[in-house]
Amino acid sequence: GSNHQRGAGGQPRNVQPFSDEDASIETMSHCSGFSDPASFTEDGPEVDEEATQEDLEYKLKGFIDLTLDKSAKTRQAALESLKSAFSSKILYEFIMERRMTLTDSIERCIKKGKSDEQCAAAGLACLLCVQMGSGIESEEIFKTLGPVLKKIVCDGTASIQARQACATCLGICCFIVTDDITELYSTMECLENIFTKAYQRERDTNGVSSTHNTVLHVSALLAWTLLLTICPMNEVKKKIEMHLHKLPSLLSCDDLNMRIAAGETLALLFELARETDADFFYEDMDLLTEQLRALATDGNKHRAKVDKRKQRSVFRDILRAVEERDFPTEMVKFGPERMYIDCWVKKQTYETFKEILGSGMQYHLQSNDFLRNVFELGPPVMLDAATLKTMKISRFERHLYNSAAFKARTKARSKCRDKRADVGEFF
Repeated sequence: GSNHQRGAGGQPRNVQPFSDEDASIETMSHCSGFSDPASFTEDGPEVDEEATQEDLEYKLKGFIDLTLDKSAKTRQAALESLKSAFSSKILYEFIMERRMTLTDSIERCIKKGKSDEQCAAAGLACLLCVQMGSGIESEEIFKTLGPVLKKIVCDGTASIQARQACATCLGICCFIVTDDITELYSTMECLENIFTKAYQRERDTNGVSSTHNTVLHVSALLAWTLLLTICPMNEVKKKIEMHLHKLPSLLSCDDLNMRIAAGETLALLFELARETDADFFYEDMDLLTEQLRALATDGNKHRAKVDKRKQRSVFRDILRAVEERDFPTEMVKFGPERMYIDCWVKKQTYETFKEILGSGMQYHLQSNDFLRNVFELGPPVMLDAATLKTMKISRFERHLYNSAAFKARTKARSKCRDKRADVGEFF
């Protein structure tokens, strides 16, 4: 398959999936139209959906072939193109026919590729399972890829980025696929062996030493936490007893992402613990709340303003969860529907899938049966073209609204900036 992809001199052909002429048939994340079904009814010429789908599938077949190319650069570009397509459109039937080919390509790229290629392949494996949902076909995919992912995660000679991507992939694929409790526990143990190494780095002086492995520890911790949300309650109790008194040590880590990951995991553990036992009591509650409050009001000058702002915002919510058993409900809009995130378990699950689906998250919430089942949204809401058109304002109306909002905003800001407004009676 690679011979006709090379130009003069045997140089690898550059894969350019995002050309302007392809924009109308791509489902890449850059094309917001495919993320919003209403965009099909936008004012303009009729679109031949059948021909568009055929053109799209033709391109995707080409990308699948290119994942076997001799050039690493070409393979990686093909993997990234497939990731963009899988994240922004439901392609269940197309993938079902080619799932074994895709699985073999992903396995080959993870085993033999270098860091960037392994990361792209792991990301594609996540999206492949998201597309297929929970079922026998996905189980077959995970049986093939699971051992390979575990091997890379535990391989100290592999790049940190590849191990990080494989840890995330392992957690997500196991969450989607596994009905086998033994496999679930085995995967969690693999991830535990990674992030618990961060506990061992605790110093006697108030902190945790920062190493280049921290990004791996963060990914392993978040993947483990995701799997904890689907564990039986007796196992949840064991994990809480094992980790609840150790996790606070990670709140002193130099890395912001580790502090946030540890804090959010603590909030989730407290939530689960109180579900199993309404009278749950934590011995070191005063010390923990003092530590969380310090992070929620952190004013250290050596930290960047953006980091401090993010940390304070997150830890205010964590402190409320631990101290007051409160959760700030969030609303997510997608199409004509609304979803309320009202607990840490739901928040953790939503953030995980949003990370891998990116701008395609809204589209998948509308159309992906598996995700709708995870968030208890029921079957997809079917709307005809006429209804969608009545729901969507025209370009001209949108322009008028934006123009009016811009003028009002400018006028309000001008008042604040007017020097005369600052003049006081000094004499």
